[in-house]
Amino acid sequence: MKVYVSYWLPEAPMKLLAEHHTVAINDKPQLPSPDELVEQLGDADALLCVGSRVDRAVLDRVGPHLKIIANWGVGYNNIDADYAAEKGIMVTNTPDVLTETTADMGWAILMAVARRVVESDKYVRAGEFYGFKPFNMLGSDVWGKTIGIIGLGRIGQAVARRAKGFGMKILYYDLQPARPEIVQELGAQFMDIDALVAESDFVSLHCPLTDETRHIIDARRLSMMKPTAFLVNIARGPVVDEQALLEALVEKKIAGAALDVFEKEPEVTPGLMELPNVVLTPHTGSGTWETRTNMAHVSVRNILAALNGEMPPNLVNNPAPR
Repeated sequence: MKVYVSYWLPEAPMKLLAEHHTVAINDKPQLPSPDELVEQLGDADALLCVGSRVDRAVLDRVGPHLKIIANWGVGYNNIDADYAAEKGIMVTNTPDVLTETTADMGWAILMAVARRVVESDKYVRAGEFYGFKPFNMLGSDVWGKTIGIIGLGRIGQAVARRAKGFGMKILYYDLQPARPEIVQELGAQFMDIDALVAESDFVSLHCPLTDETRHIIDARRLSMMKPTAFLVNIARGPVVDEQALLEALVEKKIAGAALDVFEKEPEVTPGLMELPNVVLTPHTGSGTWETRTNMAHVSVRNILAALNGEMPPNLVNNPAPR
């Protein structure tokens, strides 16, 4: 059978895939456009989807042999999984494998914006460092502060464990409250989202993108935050109204923000890049060689199972019989 891979992935998982099926890989340095994706996919039986958008328009044009779309990532809002199910196409993702790595990155950018790491780096590189000054480049403490976690799933819990190590008070909000044993282990307190943003020193986003979470952080909730508070988004870009965030930062309604994802990715809302109290990273939450190679292995296992007539281990939709 034939498998199309929409972007280059490490050799080891691709070699495993090629031992069982014919593999075609997009060899361009960028993701294929929707037209290119449909053309290159052709009569493939499986798509290993690396960041490509697979919406209704694409799904209506794919070949009749397509059995599975294995998304390389835990979030799959780039794929219309429900419509794929109507067409009898399985959709899978890669949970668990990237949890700790993404939490590390969330913590890294939280620390970076609180302690002005990026600003300080630029300051030194510009030759402006002439020796120790007692009140130069002062940041904000992290230890002992209050963190409000929106979305206490796998990654949110991993961030909470790190916060616990820093002696932080942990608040959380989720559409589905966490199990009591998890709450007890983390020492977390469930709180209404409006109260959470008002009380937190750091608001950290780890929720999926849904109709309910789109712009869950908007102008109203930004206005509720402390002027000394920071916003961290390592979830999905559209959960934050970036224009409202820009205005809140310019008007000093909050102290700073750290973003690994963007509302209209890869575009960044004009004005954010000019602000010194904003840390921006290019969607690299899971960006380590180990984790991204493991993500590819998970995707390959899902494809091998599906093409062997088995239920893939990470199925996220309920495909109709074909």
